[in-house]
Amino acid sequence: MSTILIKSNKENNKILASLAKKLGGNVINVNDSQFEDLMLGKFMDSVKTGETVSKNIIMNKLKVK
Repeated sequence: MSTILIKSNKENNKILASLAKKLGGNVINVNDSQFEDLMLGKFMDSVKTGETVSKNIIMNKLKVK
């Protein structure tokens, strides 16, 4: 099973959702906030290093800005 996200206007989304349902797919509506959360999570996964950093280093970096 796979998933696709299509970001479009409301009218086109209704047409695409109808087609997906007729083809036997599940349709889940995602609002803009949820879409941003998904994309942020995808970005975070792509830059994940697996390294740990101490709290002091993080706090010092935050104070610089």
